[in-house]
Amino acid sequence: MEKDIIRINISPEREIVLLGTAHISQESVNLVRQIIAEEKPDTVCVELDEGRLKALEEGDRWKNLNIKDILRKRQMSSFIVNLLLASYQKRMSESTGVEPGTELKAAVDEAKICGAELVLADRDVKLTLKRAWASTPFFRKFKLLANLLGSIFETEKVSEEELSKMREQDTLSVMLEDFGREFPEIKQILISERDQFLAGRIINSKGKKVLAVVGAGHLQGIKEIILGNLPLPLETDLCKIPPPSHIGTIIGWGIPSAIILSIVYIGFSLGIDKAADNALFWVLATGIPAAVGTALALAHPLAILAALVLAPITTLHPLIGVGMFTAFIQAYLVPPRVFEIETAAEDIWKISRWWKNRFTRVLLCFVFPGLPTTVGSLVGIGKIVKTIGGG
Repeated sequence: MEKDIIRINISPEREIVLLGTAHISQESVNLVRQIIAEEKPDTVCVELDEGRLKALEEGDRWKNLNIKDILRKRQMSSFIVNLLLASYQKRMSESTGVEPGTELKAAVDEAKICGAELVLADRDVKLTLKRAWASTPFFRKFKLLANLLGSIFETEKVSEEELSKMREQDTLSVMLEDFGREFPEIKQILISERDQFLAGRIINSKGKKVLAVVGAGHLQGIKEIILGNLPLPLETDLCKIPPPSHIGTIIGWGIPSAIILSIVYIGFSLGIDKAADNALFWVLATGIPAAVGTALALAHPLAILAALVLAPITTLHPLIGVGMFTAFIQAYLVPPRVFEIETAAEDIWKISRWWKNRFTRVLLCFVFPGLPTTVGSLVGIGKIVKTIGGG
């Protein structure tokens, strides 16, 4: 137990106690309750943000989920990532018998009981993921997406080595650490920045005795920062989303602009008929694959029709995808039932349930049109290039 507790005397009047926990251990839950009752701290810091605390406190939070609002606000991509995180934690809890984060919830409850001030010390996980995504080089983003989506098809049970690792740190940290090794360019954001953010919140907490409940994997990083009195970035700097890379912006807007200008050029140099022929080919090359992808999701016929009509337009706009429209129409016409939303975190890992659950079918309607539409776009570009080259 002693190795899980680090005491740091900031001054004769002020002490910081770091309590390292295992987020899948009943022993940690008991330890948290015991230490808070014994120490009677003025302030309790927990490795949570507002969103994760709400998720722990509201076990039925999925009942209030409005998938149409998520689509309308263009938050579907981040929602899918959060759903994958929730699913990952669900799998861990099935392997260990303990819900991840139970000891953090216990710390929150005990802080209220003893009248201590509660500080949510972790950075919003959505900001962490957005910073990591924005900092990933343009062509490495495809590999990052492939790794994330590939995790869906993992069917192996958690090994003893992985379970041992997760007893020393939270499932979120394990996931982020794995990505940090695979993508060294974002390791600073995924791992080191969280230690800095946590340390900053702990140091700035009020009270003579501050107790911080964090995953054991964060203990050494936070300890080194506090004992070494290391300089810390401003919280606002740690929460900023870097602007899109110039190359990504250039490619994103440059390709659609080049396609439109090329068709215009064909019209002036080779005639309106040739331009119309290429424009029609573009409509069919992008619309038909999008409709096929949507149909493979077993979408509503109107969602399939929308894919056929809208894909030729959305492919010419880098900020709008056809999946946004097909998913919204699917959710509107075939709304998910409450129990299907509640079981989504479990169903997403079982391919056989993807089409049976209305909620995961909306996700399919968002994802499935994308790849075939991209392939169709490449075919359409090939046709335009061939026409200009005189083929």
